[in-house]
Amino acid sequence: MNEQLLDYTLRLADTALILGHRLSEWCGHAPALEQDIALSNIALDHIGQARNYYQYAAKIQNMGKTEDDLAYFRDERAYRNLLLVELPNGDFGKTLMRQFLYDAYHVPFLELLQSSKDENLAAIAAKSLKEARYHLQWSAEWVIRLGDGTAYSHQRVQQALNELWRFTGELITPNTIDSFLRSYEISADLNQVQLAWEKTVLEVLKRATLVVPTQKWMQKGGKEGIHTESLGYILAEMQHLQRTHPNCNW
Repeated sequence: MNEQLLDYTLRLADTALILGHRLSEWCGHAPALEQDIALSNIALDHIGQARNYYQYAAKIQNMGKTEDDLAYFRDERAYRNLLLVELPNGDFGKTLMRQFLYDAYHVPFLELLQSSKDENLAAIAAKSLKEARYHLQWSAEWVIRLGDGTAYSHQRVQQALNELWRFTGELITPNTIDSFLRSYEISADLNQVQLAWEKTVLEVLKRATLVVPTQKWMQKGGKEGIHTESLGYILAEMQHLQRTHPNCNW
């Protein structure tokens, strides 16, 4: 049980950390100051969530590791984050679409995880939910604004949706660990998450006058440690200082 619980908790931590890192790359580069601040704050929210999950993962592992050890001294194949969050930011529209597709999953996921038999996961979910609801409101409003905006903005976010769609299946498709922990009422029920995700996505895309892609094949592997080449570049940048100067402090 501990092995599966550790893997699951690390997945949640890794996903939050990598998405937070991706969003932090917009700091100082967003198209307007207000959105620059918003993206930076959302990045900090995800990194804060990652810390909570990593602290719990270290406790489960019980090997004297810290949250920093788990974040900075694991290699690419040890990471369990969802593939969607490691993809390059692209333009502002692509970042917003990626965020919306993730947020539409994250809110119902946390709502269900609040009822986990694991008290630590339930507490982290409850603490994170208010932030996640704000993230979804923000990203959905921007998808609608750009999709139902100019012909150019519509074209850009539609292109982003088409490119990102094949990575959404992994969000809502359980793997063996999801199913195992679900039998103990620990993990969130992804079948219920899927229903809520589809409802939100279809409603927002309709308001944004965007066309839902018809592509059925979905890319997966992140939950098992199989990633795109993008993750290696993220970790090389993110882990450089800690690996160059182990145990350094300010």
